[in-house]
Amino acid sequence: MPTAPFAIGNVAVLPRTAVNLRPRGGVFCHPLRRSTSRPLLCSITSELSQREEDREVPLQGLSPVAGGIVALGKFEALHIGHRELAIQAAKVGPPFLLSFVGMAEVLGWEPRAPIVAKCDRRRVLSSWAPYCNNMIPAEFQVEFSSVRHLTPRQFVEKLAKELGVRGVVAGENYRFGYRAAGDALELVRLCEEYGLGAYIIGSVMDKKQYARNMNSSNSKERGQVSSTRVRRALAVGDMRYVSELLGRKHRLILMAKDQDGFTSNKSRVSAPKSCLLNLAPKEGLYEKCSLYIGEDNLVPCKVVIDTKHVHIEMDEVSTCNIVGNQDLRLLCIEFGDSGT
Repeated sequence: MPTAPFAIGNVAVLPRTAVNLRPRGGVFCHPLRRSTSRPLLCSITSELSQREEDREVPLQGLSPVAGGIVALGKFEALHIGHRELAIQAAKVGPPFLLSFVGMAEVLGWEPRAPIVAKCDRRRVLSSWAPYCNNMIPAEFQVEFSSVRHLTPRQFVEKLAKELGVRGVVAGENYRFGYRAAGDALELVRLCEEYGLGAYIIGSVMDKKQYARNMNSSNSKERGQVSSTRVRRALAVGDMRYVSELLGRKHRLILMAKDQDGFTSNKSRVSAPKSCLLNLAPKEGLYEKCSLYIGEDNLVPCKVVIDTKHVHIEMDEVSTCNIVGNQDLRLLCIEFGDSGT
């Protein structure tokens, strides 16, 4: 591993360093521009002129992301690495998270529960506003089947001409185009060709797991924070680790269905797992949790997860108040840092 910057074409490449749950040193950096407000993690290969920054975006006939800066990724867990992409996008313009839907169906993957419930994603993104110049990143989804066979050039052309974006942000390991033929360097080159700003940021590293992955043969697994790591942490019930990866506490959403409602018994409210809207941690007891009823009603609780149910244990007064005064259709459980 080199210890000093070296050059690839007109792009300077800095050495890799590991930082505990923080962005690592810039990977592709413009040699003449450096920001001092945050660690420099980006390359701006096509600088946006003041005229481009100030231009007005027509409201009609353009895509919702026209004039914006799109962060590229899967954004499954909305973890701190994803948040860093949004932060960089917000430094330049209105931030959007661009991802693809329908990948599992097209590629034949087994369906699995989302890490973040669909109805809870807006709340999570809203919590990023203080990091993003008080802007809430908006999600924009593209059908995977419509872009699956695009070459890297065709994909960037779609961003520039069809979607009308001003720039893109991606992680250093981002791959795109048919059969993932394009890498971050090619994204930089193509964006420059099409007049887009290109911002490539270093991976947010997970120091807790970094050492054991130093010699990983998986080119995508270099110790960075990822949705896969969040899933693995949930699978072993390590909620402190989950919170570190997400930058927030994991929230589990349960919605009562006609055939599967919630039941209560003294100090316990129970729900079948069929009510889950997102991924629960492994079976076991979780202390220091909170139950949200609506937006304002917060009740301390314990959570017991077994093979078929999720049980929420509170004091009897809290249980009676909730059951007696609320239409129990939606429950939100936020997990503390305790684990099984």
